[in-house]
Amino acid sequence: MAHRLLVRRFWTLSSKNLRCLPVSSSFSTSLQSSRVPVLSRSLALASLRRAASFNVQDHDDFDVRVIKSELPVLVDFHAQWCGPCKILGPRLEKAVAKQSGKVTMAKVDIDDHTDLAIEYGVSAVPTVIAIRGGDVIDRFVGIKDEDELESFVSKLIGK
Repeated sequence: MAHRLLVRRFWTLSSKNLRCLPVSSSFSTSLQSSRVPVLSRSLALASLRRAASFNVQDHDDFDVRVIKSELPVLVDFHAQWCGPCKILGPRLEKAVAKQSGKVTMAKVDIDDHTDLAIEYGVSAVPTVIAIRGGDVIDRFVGIKDEDELESFVSKLIGK
């Protein structure tokens, strides 16, 4: 079952990024074909680096993936109990996805990472901070509609 899910996930990638390897005899009875597409290691690592959004794990993770990032980063300070945060999160992800890898989004739960919230002066959620080259470029608090979010993201990447 897990093998089928992996095949289905990788099936959506273009064939030029895939290579086929023979399947061991233990799997051959459960699959229709004798070859399964497998991602090369470098492609898998590159796709991990280009993830559009990620959850911050700790302060060191924040330093590496946000402060030292080559790409501009939108930092979404949110909380699980926050209703407006649940509305803004998907809108932000959509606006970031439209930029095709020119910007990433870091999600910081203020209940788990209070130190980061205090360090960046977050007093209400949702708070979104735009960071480029380790410097805070812009910020806003509260909900914005999709057009305002797209212009905020465009300003961050310099369009």
